[in-house]
Amino acid sequence: MFDENMTRILQEAVNEMLVWVGFGTLVGLAAKAIMPGKDPGGAVSTMLMGIGGSVVGCGTLMFFWDGARVTPISSIGFLAATGGAFILLFFYRLLSGSFFAEAEDGERWLHRRRRRRRARGLADETY
Repeated sequence: MFDENMTRILQEAVNEMLVWVGFGTLVGLAAKAIMPGKDPGGAVSTMLMGIGGSVVGCGTLMFFWDGARVTPISSIGFLAATGGAFILLFFYRLLSGSFFAEAEDGERWLHRRRRRRRARGLADETY
């Protein structure tokens, strides 16, 4: 049914996929450990963020470092991938609104935690 060449190609593809999944999970966990605060998403989003971060980080490094081939499974590749995942996590939090909330009472910005505490205090005063 399958010849020996096709079996070898399938084994290499599955091995490569498992390496990216494992490496993406480690990179995503490292980026979430560096970024303080409550982390959005679960295990699957951490893995996907790590895989995306490794593509972004290693691709950016290869773009600016002319003639270098960066593999994600190396010390430089791990640092670049973690930086890429950190950038993805930062922009995800920034665009989802988990860093800042809308201002109240003419203030420029309010941190979400402070806003909740203030809303509870105002609710307690009305009763």
